[in-house]
Amino acid sequence: MHATLPLMRTYGFPALRRGALETLQVNLGYKCNQSCLHCHVNAGPSRTEMMSRETISDVLVFLEVNKIKTLDITGGAPELNPFFRTLVEKARQLGVHVVDRCNLTVLLEPGQEDLASFLSKNEVEVTASLPCYTEELVDRQRGKGVYARSIEGLRQLNRLGYGRRSS
Repeated sequence: MHATLPLMRTYGFPALRRGALETLQVNLGYKCNQSCLHCHVNAGPSRTEMMSRETISDVLVFLEVNKIKTLDITGGAPELNPFFRTLVEKARQLGVHVVDRCNLTVLLEPGQEDLASFLSKNEVEVTASLPCYTEELVDRQRGKGVYARSIEGLRQLNRLGYGRRSS
């Protein structure tokens, strides 16, 4: 690793000033229905750490008091937190734009059959990614069958209007 402070002193660096806080990103926990080799938080099905109802209440108060415009929800699979839907609904009632960082396959999990409809009804922006465009490499990184299930998750969202500029 290179020491940057001496370089900044030599060449100058403009002072950083924080503007207004507009986006709050919260990690709802490490439980995930996948075990990806590249996961920076080592999330997976056996992880149990999840944000509590009390902390989610604190997040909602923070959103309201600070007039935060966007709530960016991540995890693990944030949808597996039992308080995910409450957080989304209450944030939307506050007029907050909600982004769900979704792994797509969670839409097909038992107990999540109505998740895509819930996200659509609450006008949640869904941000999803695949590590590659080939089935072989996606399945190698995220697990057997993840590519096909991800495509099915995308199709569910597309049927609800996701992926269209007007939606």
